[in-house]
Amino acid sequence: MKKFVIIVAGGSGSRMCSALPKQFLELCGKPVLMHTIGLFFDFDPECELILVLPASQQDYWADLCLKYTFPLPHQIVSGGETRFHSVQNGLKLIQEEGIVFIHDGVRPLVSLQTIQRCNLMAQKNGNAIPVLPINESLRKQKGLQSVSVDRTLYLSVQTPQTFRSDQILKAYEQDFDAAFTDDASVAEKAGFPIFMVEGNRENIKITTPTDLIVAEAFLQKKIKK
Repeated sequence: MKKFVIIVAGGSGSRMCSALPKQFLELCGKPVLMHTIGLFFDFDPECELILVLPASQQDYWADLCLKYTFPLPHQIVSGGETRFHSVQNGLKLIQEEGIVFIHDGVRPLVSLQTIQRCNLMAQKNGNAIPVLPINESLRKQKGLQSVSVDRTLYLSVQTPQTFRSDQILKAYEQDFDAAFTDDASVAEKAGFPIFMVEGNRENIKITTPTDLIVAEAFLQKKIKK
């Protein structure tokens, strides 16, 4: 089945305390975003790669591709006002049936096993999201006080959130809702039950300087294997 990958990379460097958007920061010798794109090419060299970038960052990305001799073919579309609108723009390039992976550009450590689990579940049931159990204790805030909650009832959600094209295209015909936190919440509001697969702990979203240090350590360990 044809595979499409929409990689959303619209972040800034604010929480990184950096003027450079986090997807362009160097990680083990090349920009974070290049690691991320490469993972999906490794999974399936025939997948169609769609990169969603703010229009203001596209020339800089083109310069980076030249600087690092980045060879992987990909289409670029402009981001929108919100992540919802950015994904919507990426989906406009999908004109045939297939499996659609929607992934954060700053998650360069998703495993090939996680991607394959998402792929197989989406082919079987229409969609899949990678999740992990919560290790920390959780508390629910109630004013200035808080109450404990059962952490076994909750899961941490990652990407790639993966869908059959007919499902996700239909879901994104909806109007924007501020309650949408990810693609699964969009599909869920459209009436689709959401299926889960096991994620991988290394699949962190790089948003802070500490995350970049952790990702570097994970990648160095991976390279040494």
